[in-house]
Amino acid sequence: MQSVAIRQAFLDYFAGNGHRVVPSSPVIPQDDPTLLFTNAGMNQFKNVFIGLEKREYSRAVSVQKCIRAGGKHNDLDQVGFTARHQTFFEMLGNFSFGDYFKAEAISFAWELVTKIYCLDPKRLYATVYKEDDEAEKLWRKIAPELKDRILRFGEKDNFWAMGDTGPCGPCSEIHFDRGDHLPGELNGEGDRFMEIWNLVFMQYNRDESGEYTPLPRPSVDTGAGLERMCMVIQGVDSNYDTDLFRPLLEKIEQLSNKRYERSSEGVAHRVIADHARALAFAIADNAIISNEGRGYVLRRILRRAARYGHQLGLTEPFIYRLVEPLAEKMGQVYPELNSQRGRIELVIKSEEEQFNRTLDNGLARFEEIARRTSGVVRGEDVFKLYDTYGFPPDLTEIMAREKGLSIDWGGFEKELKQQRERSRAESKFKPLSMDTTSRARRPGIEKFLYGESELTTTILGGKIDDRKCQLILEQTPFYAESGGQVGDTGEISGDNFRIRVTDTLKVNDEHVHIGEIIQGSAGGICEGLNVRAAIDAERRADIQRNHTATHLLHKALRMVLGDHVTQSGSLVAPERLRFDFSHFRAMTIAEIEAVERLVNEKIEADLPVSWQFMSLADAKKAGAMALFGEKYGETVRVVKSGDFSMELCGGCHVTHTGDIGGIFILSESAVAAGIRRIEAITGRQLNLFKETQNGLSERLELVLKTPSEKPSQELIAELKSLRAEIHPRLLARNNLDLRSAELLDKMVKIEKQKALSNVKTIEQQAAQNAPILQLQTKQGYLFFHRIKNEKPDEFLSYFDAIKARNGADINGSTTIVVSDTTGQFAIHSPNYDSANAVKEVLMSTADARGGGKPTIRGSLSIDKIEAAVSALKDRFSQ
Repeated sequence: MQSVAIRQAFLDYFAGNGHRVVPSSPVIPQDDPTLLFTNAGMNQFKNVFIGLEKREYSRAVSVQKCIRAGGKHNDLDQVGFTARHQTFFEMLGNFSFGDYFKAEAISFAWELVTKIYCLDPKRLYATVYKEDDEAEKLWRKIAPELKDRILRFGEKDNFWAMGDTGPCGPCSEIHFDRGDHLPGELNGEGDRFMEIWNLVFMQYNRDESGEYTPLPRPSVDTGAGLERMCMVIQGVDSNYDTDLFRPLLEKIEQLSNKRYERSSEGVAHRVIADHARALAFAIADNAIISNEGRGYVLRRILRRAARYGHQLGLTEPFIYRLVEPLAEKMGQVYPELNSQRGRIELVIKSEEEQFNRTLDNGLARFEEIARRTSGVVRGEDVFKLYDTYGFPPDLTEIMAREKGLSIDWGGFEKELKQQRERSRAESKFKPLSMDTTSRARRPGIEKFLYGESELTTTILGGKIDDRKCQLILEQTPFYAESGGQVGDTGEISGDNFRIRVTDTLKVNDEHVHIGEIIQGSAGGICEGLNVRAAIDAERRADIQRNHTATHLLHKALRMVLGDHVTQSGSLVAPERLRFDFSHFRAMTIAEIEAVERLVNEKIEADLPVSWQFMSLADAKKAGAMALFGEKYGETVRVVKSGDFSMELCGGCHVTHTGDIGGIFILSESAVAAGIRRIEAITGRQLNLFKETQNGLSERLELVLKTPSEKPSQELIAELKSLRAEIHPRLLARNNLDLRSAELLDKMVKIEKQKALSNVKTIEQQAAQNAPILQLQTKQGYLFFHRIKNEKPDEFLSYFDAIKARNGADINGSTTIVVSDTTGQFAIHSPNYDSANAVKEVLMSTADARGGGKPTIRGSLSIDKIEAAVSALKDRFSQ
């Protein structure tokens, strides 16, 4: 059986046994800030298991996309070295939410693996928790073929818990014996026994004291890795020998001209194939490669793959070329790989190009560190490679291990902690610290009412700390931040108090009203109290204008730029809207104007805006735009703007597009590789903007007519100030940009003429300035000059003249110029490493600060120049 058949057989079997087939959720969690990535099939059902969410079905089956490369579940370091570990994998899972329990779960699993997948029962083992007599009896009854191959293990191997407290229970696993030709023990080291299925029986709740209480509705959560299942069914040696990986490995062989080896020699091929899959699926689910959180984990994955590519001789970007065979293999099951293939390739290629620019320098730096290291690489060296050259620490560890070296992780963590303290970085993956357990809401009550701006409701719960409040109401007119739309503000009041609501957040599917008591005291605020809840209606109206405009903008971008455009993020606030979208290059002025014109046409047409609830399947059939990466339930809200746009959206909108009043695109810029950002304004903000711009344009007209006898410096300053304030598209539209530019050019020429004689004087002085230090180094000559310049803005002119005299870019010389009077310094060398080495000497001897590339500029201590000269002589003399 090929992977497509194995995957489908799993879904068909459980669907035939009363399970609802639930699509995979994205690998980027949409509603769980505690997770970097979706790492298990049960993630999307977590709230169902703990009772915070109810579904219309009690049995489910899914094939879940997962990534384990960070946090508690991290397989990154083992990828490539074992037969079964991946960063990206697919988890086959069947679930019971208080429906069936151990007997049915065991029976389903055994029938599927032996009857559908036709695995030999004689090669299967079952494990149970050491105290789970019930599970062992069920295995002996349901699978008598196992005989004595039912083994008991302790908590480490056969007990599952969601956390230190909460739902937990014993688990039972199925293992496949791959043969005595392989080393290893069951639940131990080695590859002989492969765990292919884990049945988790959630039957207890564990409290803080460690006491177990039986759950009223025991549930089942199972998981079976597709890649492992393919390996044992297809009878191959590792996951990488299955049909899931073969097309990728063949492409790597073709690109590198290096044959894949199943031994340790094939680590590079395996790492690259696995990492390409993880990157492609994450980017398809709208992940962004960056320097923080999950974005940094993805950057580590890409750079690890790129480094192994260098081992195969692949020094040019190549990972992006694996997206094609991956999409051909898996695009039928996961269509986002095909629809977003261009963007995925662009993001990966751009990141590869960026890393390749620093990889060679980093590798050279590591070799230098390794030469002077015996035994343990210093933590500060590992940190410098990470901080300066972008080397992930695990990449440094691999390189060190290859040379028989270890890492001083304590020293690295110390450096990292100091950096975090300096930057005051905070993790983005912290849940709101508030207990939002189930509330006593009356049956049939809707929590959020779209059409209301104020209502009388009841406090269900929350907490008050001094005068700070977090309240949950039975019903609310306050929209909770989600889908890019900011939370509402307003007021909650009672007979003797007023609370100013400054934000509304969604926590565990509850609307949490964040605010402060501005009148009265906390004494009378309690559960069950009737209160008046009122939003800031004018602010909400501004938000609605921007939200509907965002939908129109999305559709217009697809019409002007192409169907590859998909939303990658948004912010809908009262002041403006921000829209991130996939596109491979900067938009031209003509494209921006076309998009803006198209949206304004739809606004002027005053299209009706309507919304209705329907099933997700019906919405997709109707052509509604679903934002990939968003979590949708069985029933969705569809928002239509006439016959122009139709999207799945839970946000707030105007009733007619004419209410928006118009749109103006303020900017279009890059956010990340393959991701662009538009910022725009509508409604009241647009009217204010127009008034301001018109006044500035009139002022510019007057300045352009100013008599020429007005001092040129004063005119230049005034013109520059006005041009900086007027939007460039409005300047061009009013033909003012060209005219003001011409006048500026004339004035600048006058100023240049005034400065010309001063430049000649500087050049003459530079020609007479002899170096106080001149050395011949391995890279060429090193010249150190001291100058006396009273005006700081003349320093670079002196530096350029001296650098030109020394012929820096001709004979490879390094030029250093230091001002005795201002403390400025500059270093230039065609070899940036040489310039950086000089900078390090100046930093350690003269307190130099600054940077830049290829010319390094900054300031240093004047009284330490002599010490710096002496140190340079010691460092670079041959």
